[in-house]
Amino acid sequence: QVQLVESGGGLVQAGGSLRLSCAASGRTFSSYAMGWFRQAPGKEREFVAAITWSNGFTYYADSVKGRFTISRDSANNTVSLQMSSLKPEDTAVYYCAGRANWVINWLRKPFDYWGRGTQVTVSS
Repeated sequence: QVQLVESGGGLVQAGGSLRLSCAASGRTFSSYAMGWFRQAPGKEREFVAAITWSNGFTYYADSVKGRFTISRDSANNTVSLQMSSLKPEDTAVYYCAGRANWVINWLRKPFDYWGRGTQVTVSS
């Protein structure tokens, strides 16, 4: 069983920054990639960013490119999301997720592991 625990959410003013972290643990944790998703009130969950575990390739939603940076620390099984120039529309619950194995079009397929989420609120 894999556990993902997010931290670092909170309230920030527009234009500010926050750093989210995701700690992965489990008896035999391994994954192909890790990602961040978010869900705003009344909206569907959407992809934010992802990173492959072995070579660090990164992927971003257009809405966050140039503002958010995803990174991983393989030694500690953690993934982070540095968020800058935050906007009120970034307000959402942010979820960490893991994909166990590569499959074709993996970024468009459901991830295998999910955290419980952390709230990010950006005030105007």
